[in-house]
Parts: sequence; C-alpha cells; structure tokens
Amino acid sequence: MSAAGDSGANILVVDDDEDILRLLSMRLRARGFRVTTAASAEEALARIAVSPPRAVVSDVRLPGRDGLALFEEIRSTRPSLPVILLTAHGSIPDAVDATSRGVFGYLTKPFDSQLLLEKIDQALQLSAPAGGEDHADPQAPGGSPDEWMSGMVFRSSRMAELMADARMVAASDASVLIRGESGTGKEMLARAIHLASPRAKGPFIGINCGAIPEPLLESELFGHVKGAFTGAANTRAGLFQAANGGTLFLDEIGDMPLALQVKLLRVLQERTVRPVGATHAEPVDVRLLSATHRDLDAAMAQGQFREDLYYRLDVVSLTLPRLEERREDIPPLVAHFVQQVAGKYGKPISGFAPDALEALATAAWPGNVRQLYNVVEQCCALTSTPLIPLTLVQRALRVPVMEALSYTEAKQRFERNYLVQLLKLTGGNVADAARIAERNRTEFYRLLQKYDLSPAMFRVDNGLASE
Repeated sequence: MSAAGDSGANILVVDDDEDILRLLSMRLRARGFRVTTAASAEEALARIAVSPPRAVVSDVRLPGRDGLALFEEIRSTRPSLPVILLTAHGSIPDAVDATSRGVFGYLTKPFDSQLLLEKIDQALQLSAPAGGEDHADPQAPGGSPDEWMSGMVFRSSRMAELMADARMVAASDASVLIRGESGTGKEMLARAIHLASPRAKGPFIGINCGAIPEPLLESELFGHVKGAFTGAANTRAGLFQAANGGTLFLDEIGDMPLALQVKLLRVLQERTVRPVGATHAEPVDVRLLSATHRDLDAAMAQGQFREDLYYRLDVVSLTLPRLEERREDIPPLVAHFVQQVAGKYGKPISGFAPDALEALATAAWPGNVRQLYNVVEQCCALTSTPLIPLTLVQRALRVPVMEALSYTEAKQRFERNYLVQLLKLTGGNVADAARIAERNRTEFYRLLQKYDLSPAMFRVDNGLASE
C-alpha cells in the first residue's frame, strides 16, 4: 500500500522552523493527508489531546522540551501513536538510542521526501486510528456488548466484577465517573462502555481536561463563533456538538478549572451548549463519561470542585484497581501486548521466558497497565531471540542484576575485601590487623599470601595502593 492509500489520515508535524513546516505540510497534503502543525512540544501535546493524529513527525531540536522529550510524553499517554523524528544533527548512536526507546523512525536532514512518505505509510499500517479522526469511531461497530467488553483483557475476579457492572451500566444512559490511578486504563474502559451501549453507532470523543489551557479548553468543549476572541477567524463547533448522538469522555475531570465547572454544569442541566461569543444555545444529545485519579471528596472539601457538578457526574461510579491488585491479569495482558507490538518491529516474538514472565508478574507497577505496556514494548524492540529473556525485563524495569556467585566464590571475595580494608585501616601493620581480626600473625600472613596481598602495599611511607 502506498502512502496515498491512507489518504485523509491526520498527520501532526512539529517544527519551530516555519519554512520547514510549510514545506512538509505542502508535500504531505499533496499526497492526500490532512496536516496539523505545531511549533513546540507544548503546542503539539495540546493538539494531540484535542484531536489525536494517526502519526507524529517532529524535529528533535525544539524550543523548551525537545523532540525526544515530546516522544516520551506521547509514549506515556498514547503508546500506540507512532512518532518519526527528524534532525539536522543526527548520528548513528542517536538513532540507535531513539529506536531502542520506541521511536518509530529517525531521519537525518536533509532527508528524501519519498523515504519520509514510506515511513509514514508504514506507521499508518501499524497504527489503528487513535479514537478515530476528530475523536470519532470511524466505523459503526457491530457485535454484542459482550464482544466489545471482551476487548478489556483480564482474568481476575476483581476485574470480572467490575466489567459485569460496566456491562450493566452500558445499557443505560447514566453518567459514569471512572476512578483509578494514572495508567489503569480509564479511557479504555470508557470506550468499552460506549461500544457496548445503544450509542455505539455514534461518535466517541475524548479529551484530557488537564492537558489544555483554560481559555482553549472552553472553546474546545463548547465551540466558538467567528470573532469571539483574537484568533477566532472562523466559527468552530465544540466537542459537545461533535459528540452529538454519542459519548463524550472527559478525562482528568478533577483538573477542570472552577469557572468551566459552572458552564459544564449548565450544559448537563439544560442539555444545551452556548458557544463562546454566541447569543443563543444549541441543543445537544450526549452521554457523559468522566474519569479522574484525584480524590474528588478532598477537592470538594478544599473548594476546588463543585459539589453539585460532582453529583451530576457520579450517577454511577466505577473504580479500576491498580495493576498490583490484579496480578492474575499480568500474563494475559503481556501476551496481548506482545501480539500488538511484535509486528511493529518485524520480529517473530513468541513471548517471554518463564523466569522473565515471573519477574513481570511479581514486579512493582507504579505506572500500572501503561507501564506494563511500555516495558513489553521495550523488550520486544530490544530482543534478538523469539523468547524474551529475563535480562531484558530487568533492564526495562531498571532492576539491578545480582551477580550469581557460588558460596566458595562469595566467601573468597569477602575474605579478600575484608583483609584489604584491615590493612588500609592499620596502614599495613600486620600485628594490628591480626589483633583486630582476632587471628595470630602466622595465620594472618597465610591469608595474605592466599590472596597475594603484601602489607607493604598499604604502608603510608610507601604510599597507599589502589587496593
């Protein structure tokens, strides 16, 4: 399939050089792509939060956070979104480091346009639409609610109970508040509820309320009319209007500013939306799902979250457990992730060695399922064998690898180090060292001879040795 074969896909191009942005945009649009541009990592992240692209092409040298930092941020929140890096300062070590960390492609300027198009083509073949273009699911789903709920991978009774509740609430139109730590899969659960609901044929639109500045967030949610504020060159519908007939998912609702909480409450009460600068409101038919990792009870007590809005959002509450609380799910999740990412690296990966899988199943997971995905992807990227070894898991988890020594080897190492420290302490005085060790001088000399140590090496008048 050629790059033009996936025409219409949205590509985000990030570069602080206006001429490069213009040139890349022109070339990509000529191949039928839709192009969004950003001049910094911060602007790129805001655009991704509002409208996830199918692929990101970014310069490495950016003001503030560089392209690699942008990639790491994208990887932590949207691990399946491919990132291609461009740089005029490239080197082989940089490229190896970038690709080992999961960067999809790394091209050095000046680059061949056809090569870039081929990289984008490969990225699009391996990446499913991130929420669909403009946040909407591109195809009306078929199948039963059970089939869509089965997209959530689990084996534990804890998750089975949660998914049973989710399946029941999906049949209604009630607002749902999904709680859970970062990385537990709140957006995935929200999408599963949408796909199992009567609104499944409508759009699913998600936005992270904490990732977008307050002035921009209001416009993104409710839309604006032309001339409503500086830069509003055209009238633009908001995400509530775009989600009409479907589901709107507000992630990190606890980070929404108080002023916008008031406006959101009004929308939920009146079922109408007034765009910024408009004189009239528009009716909307939207089911609201929201999520947070914050303690909203504490936020209400501190005056940071409105109580009346909370009760509108929390009609039904679902709490995703931490990965450490559902360890039975780690093996099936690992198998699922290997199947997802193995093709990305073109390797015949069959899974993890038994001791490697055991290390995954018993590790601490502060980043929850998202961290597990990242570890599996890193291991798949670096493995040179079909069965991923324990050493790669330890590397990905940053676990110090203990050197395996026999009892005799460990004892000998301890004895030698002990003797060295005694001789350092006594400045090479054997009588003092033997007295501290509670050994006679003859036995102590025999030990020194065993380890080829000379007291003269440690005497101050001869200078301290490197021992």
